[in-house]
Amino acid sequence: MSLDGVLVGVALVLGAVAVGATALSLVRAKYWWVRVWDFPRVQLFVAALASLGLWAMTGGVEFLPDQGVQGALGAVLVVQGAAIWRYTRLAPREVQHARHPEPARALSLVESNVLQTNRESDRLIGVVRAVDPDVMLFVETDHWWQERLDAAFAGSHPHALRCALENTYGMLLYSRLPLEDARIEFLLKPDIPSMQATVRLRGGEPLWLNCVHPRPPAPGESDESLERDAELLLVGKRVRDARLPVIVLGDLNDVAWSRTTRLFQKTSRLLDPRKGRGFYSTFHARYPGLRWPLDHVFFSDRLRLVRIARLGYVGSDHFPVHLVLDLEPEAAAEQQAPEAKASDLAEAHETVAEARNGGTSRG
Repeated sequence: MSLDGVLVGVALVLGAVAVGATALSLVRAKYWWVRVWDFPRVQLFVAALASLGLWAMTGGVEFLPDQGVQGALGAVLVVQGAAIWRYTRLAPREVQHARHPEPARALSLVESNVLQTNRESDRLIGVVRAVDPDVMLFVETDHWWQERLDAAFAGSHPHALRCALENTYGMLLYSRLPLEDARIEFLLKPDIPSMQATVRLRGGEPLWLNCVHPRPPAPGESDESLERDAELLLVGKRVRDARLPVIVLGDLNDVAWSRTTRLFQKTSRLLDPRKGRGFYSTFHARYPGLRWPLDHVFFSDRLRLVRIARLGYVGSDHFPVHLVLDLEPEAAAEQQAPEAKASDLAEAHETVAEARNGGTSRG
């Protein structure tokens, strides 16, 4: 076979994967094997672009409909580009940079999925200590992890909420600042915790933290995304009309650009600091070509961003994420929080109700 023939074959394989996966991602079903295609949109965009490039280099082959192939790949670029472009530097920023950050109203926080089977605790502790956050949320934490994180941080961060579990859904919250009304909840399932607490900034102002780590739609976890979607939307509905500024953080087991996360943002009226700044992909830490943003920090429009960073490798399949926020109440008049239509709120309500009733979704 000639070199052109090989290149055309590669172009066809890449194109077929990109077109087929993109078509599946448009299906409004909650089966895991459908929803998984929400994740690799960047990779599918690149695959379609590479396929078009190879097609242009070789001119295709005579017995294939060149225009049809190019049209399908062009459609993939439009669909995938529309989904991910808001998380590139080409898009406007949803969250403004802090104008006059002050220590009294600032909050530094880290969220990290430690990977329960990971035993490189010293590496994680070193990476976190280097940024010295006020608040730290660790998920996938069992009792082994609790012992080591308590030993490392109990002195510097004496305010804590602990729910160590052996099922990969344990959560540990540590804070240097006082926590009030701190509690552990099990919103949908008796083995999947979430946390909420009010943290007092140095100046005395309160912020309402909501920590989540829902079960993902994946083999061995859940056949459908209904449970994950419902937990996120339940939290979104709860914080929507909150009197206090809100922060929602955790490993959401969903990508920033999915329909569910976009619906969560509309339902909650919370902002995403990655829009206009970059993907900040946190998973998978060991495979550079297969990464997407699963670890999230959303917050109210009364907060502005001082810093956002993905931290270094800690032995987990996730990178930690670090943010510094500044409470600036006047920002609410300048930052536009997403708004839900009546149909969005109805969809959120139906999803939560279906999950609570133990229903099986088919669409």
